[in-house]
Amino acid sequence: MDDITHQTDVVPAQKQPYGMLRRIVAFPLTLLVIEIFAIGALATGYTQAAHQVIAKSNGPAYFAGAVGLAVLLVLLWKALQRWLERREDREFALPGAGSELGLGLLTGFLLFSAMTGIVALLGGFEVLGLRGQGALWTMLAMAVTSGTFEEILFRGVLLRHLEALIGTWGALAITSLLFGAAHLSNPGATLFAAFAIAMEAGVLLGAAYLLTRRLWLAVGIHAAWNFTQGWVFSVPVSGGESPLGLLITRRVGPEWLTGGDFGLEASVVAMVVATGAGLAMLVLAAHRGAIVAPLWRRQP
Repeated sequence: MDDITHQTDVVPAQKQPYGMLRRIVAFPLTLLVIEIFAIGALATGYTQAAHQVIAKSNGPAYFAGAVGLAVLLVLLWKALQRWLERREDREFALPGAGSELGLGLLTGFLLFSAMTGIVALLGGFEVLGLRGQGALWTMLAMAVTSGTFEEILFRGVLLRHLEALIGTWGALAITSLLFGAAHLSNPGATLFAAFAIAMEAGVLLGAAYLLTRRLWLAVGIHAAWNFTQGWVFSVPVSGGESPLGLLITRRVGPEWLTGGDFGLEASVVAMVVATGAGLAMLVLAAHRGAIVAPLWRRQP
């Protein structure tokens, strides 16, 4: 019996190079690099090509271009799972997608609205009037592209593959810090703004992925958060100029309350509200047994 078992485990000499190559490709760090490159290349190439055809404007065509990019990113994700990782796509599986995406959109809207309401009660935010449509299509396009691209990159690729190596807590900490650091180059960014993004968005969106092990909920929260602050409340989205949104608003008071030039995302209130929601999701995820130990502590 021992001899038979030994013989069946032997790989023919001519197949060993392919087996070794496959093991190298299937290693989490290798997959991480390949997928980041593929996703970044698609987003960059599509954006450059789209700008040749569709000028950046506040129109339905610009929004349609953003939806096209989101669809292509999801299709690329599915292709990478099937032919590179050789696994079934769970992160963007269609059954239940509508309910999770809808819950995410509602959660993102309610969280940012609640945070803005608290800032207003503290005297840091005022509504001066109603503008109307404003930059509706531009804000929709921004919400779709940022929600899809950044969640695939940070939660689908980085968090998932790092978790396979160093466990859930280490992966969540690193991806949260990277997500905050990625916003340091934005207009009006400060170290506190990056820290706030790492805490409120890194923890919240990471927890949304860990809770469901899918990306629909995180994409919905991310997109709705950006759209609500940019279009509904006319607040700068991670820096830059204040967009022309539905409401005519003004932020007054200290930067810890209003977020300064970066926007309400850099407010202490936003950090507390969103981080609190993220921690609640993490507790629920842990209760469901979704926490993964580091590779060296897992049983073979």
